[in-house]
Amino acid sequence: MTSRELFKADRLLAQSAATGPVLGLDTGTAIASLALVGNGRVLAELTRSAGPHGASLPDAVAELLDSARIGIRDLAGVAVAIGPGSFTGLRIALSYAKGMVAASGALICGVPSLDAIALSALEAGAVEAGETICVLLDARKTEVYAALYRIVPDGLHKLSDDLVVTLDWLISRLPDRTVLAGDRSAAEAESLIGRRGGRATVLAGSKLAPTGRLVAALGAARLARGDAEHAVILEPLYVRPPEATLRAPGADRTKVYAEEIWTKENSISFSGLQPTTRS
Repeated sequence: MTSRELFKADRLLAQSAATGPVLGLDTGTAIASLALVGNGRVLAELTRSAGPHGASLPDAVAELLDSARIGIRDLAGVAVAIGPGSFTGLRIALSYAKGMVAASGALICGVPSLDAIALSALEAGAVEAGETICVLLDARKTEVYAALYRIVPDGLHKLSDDLVVTLDWLISRLPDRTVLAGDRSAAEAESLIGRRGGRATVLAGSKLAPTGRLVAALGAARLARGDAEHAVILEPLYVRPPEATLRAPGADRTKVYAEEIWTKENSISFSGLQPTTRS
């Protein structure tokens, strides 16, 4: 579903010229971010603050399309952030996206939410090649969703799968000077890292580019490669293992689950990275 290589937004947008207009939807957090890309650029975008995404999403999409003077049947594709994130928000956007493609005949593809945030951090311009970006979002239950990326000349290389772990587990495995991107969990992680003698940079809120444009750009690039998905089988990426697994007696399945993904082949390699310094 996703590549380990994530290219910069300008390169992704250039590919939208081959697809036609692509709508991007991200409602997995308290901020709904929508964008429309086409002809190699962002045609329109908007954000909506915390609220009932289900009630406001149709009007927001209509406003976005109207501002670009594009009708629903002009869409070549719909790209939707599939998570991890708010279970309700993810289901709302995915259900709406499926309805749109059924009505318009457009193609659909799912975009991992953490990938869009990582590219948003890259677009912020406060990072350099060789640095590491850790994207993290509040997963509740004292846990965070997280994924690790390394900045390369043309974009990002994804070093880990998407995980759900505790902050303590995560920061003990981060290299020093990591760029933390996401929601308030990023600031919490920075505080914990500082208390352990490490250093990190936080990119959150207004410091990040709106994710809707990155979801749309990632979707346009995939559709240009012929990598559309079947709407019927496209599902949210919840990441969190089933409750029955978490409650299994005699084992901390959350920790075991994370360790297996964090250390498996094509996951994080600490070659060339220094672990966080502790006091």
